[in-house]
Amino acid sequence: MLRLLPRLAGLAALILAAPAVAQAPAPAGPPRAGEAPNGLAPTPPMGWNSWNKFACNVNEATVRATAEAMAASGMRDAGYVYVVIDDCWHGPRDADGFITADKEKFPSGIRALADYVHSKGLKFGLYSDAGRHTCGGRPGSQGHEYQDALSYARWGVDYLKYDWCDTGARNAEEAYKLMADALRATGRPIVLSMCEWGTSKPWLWAANVGNLWRTTGDVIDHWEGKYDYSWGVVSIVDLNEPLWTHAGPGHWNDPDMLEIGNGGLTNTEYRSHFSLWAMMAAPLIAGNDVAAMSDATKAILLNREVIAIDQDPLGVQGHRVAKDGDREIWLKPLSGGRQALLLFNRGLAPATIAATWAQLGLAPNARLRIRDLWAHRDLPRARESYTALVPPHGVQMVVLRP
Repeated sequence: MLRLLPRLAGLAALILAAPAVAQAPAPAGPPRAGEAPNGLAPTPPMGWNSWNKFACNVNEATVRATAEAMAASGMRDAGYVYVVIDDCWHGPRDADGFITADKEKFPSGIRALADYVHSKGLKFGLYSDAGRHTCGGRPGSQGHEYQDALSYARWGVDYLKYDWCDTGARNAEEAYKLMADALRATGRPIVLSMCEWGTSKPWLWAANVGNLWRTTGDVIDHWEGKYDYSWGVVSIVDLNEPLWTHAGPGHWNDPDMLEIGNGGLTNTEYRSHFSLWAMMAAPLIAGNDVAAMSDATKAILLNREVIAIDQDPLGVQGHRVAKDGDREIWLKPLSGGRQALLLFNRGLAPATIAATWAQLGLAPNARLRIRDLWAHRDLPRARESYTALVPPHGVQMVVLRP
């Protein structure tokens, strides 16, 4: 329900109030959610989110240190531009219902923190929830959508992650369209990340509502399996991959954030994690402590050749084209007539995997140039097929060029 509070009376341009009888039509505003895209996120968003590493232990000092590290480490220049504070930043609502920040964790306030992030050449994001409370028990946005959107715009927010806890019997499409309209009404471009875990199949209705939608429960720093409401990396892959036809510029399937660098997997498995997310045109949202990451973690997250696959302007999500037990072949069409090819070994022993041009829909006699994206080197041209020995839980990732 939309609330009109006394101090909002002078902000009628931002509120969807009913027009008076016989009044002239109001000037056209931004398109309503569902009618047209908001024009944001032409490629999958890239950045950092606090939840996977810090959960509710996030504070102003951590966010400032992260922004500094992203600017200094090369992450910003590689495309990681959003710094997003997840749950537990909220304080109480004030007497007029406006949300405030937790004063102990964020003593300078959200506006000052956003200004600091922006000063580093980065963009700033926040988290809220479509229910009465967030998943961490803080005030949600239900009944305060336009108020909260106005606060976010005033604070300089560029990205909103919108969760789905404590929503009761609420309809997801209605809830996300309402917040999308509230964000559009502010006039500030704010990317909307919809996080209702794929329960209502948002890929069927959300392309013109927000910019990315979660397709699964939360990712966890394990290789596979289900853990309460979370899933291991390759289990997430199996849930997200079949939805590849629904993704495209401005509207992306979101298999959740990256766990790279959090210590639960080997570096080989983390390379697979990163490669599979890039093949699926997934948002690349780092979830580690970037202010203290190892050289191995940095080498994975800053592999610009793999990032370029994710960020390719054609905007096609790659998918599995062949599977033989633990051996898989993935393909992602790229701009300029190129193809990204991923050979994925899910098994516990090294495996030889061969991809034929026929499997890839290519002319059998085509003589293609091959670029190895993890070795950063060109390989000999090949006809008819490409074959590689792939390590356990590993990948071989190449680009094929005419």
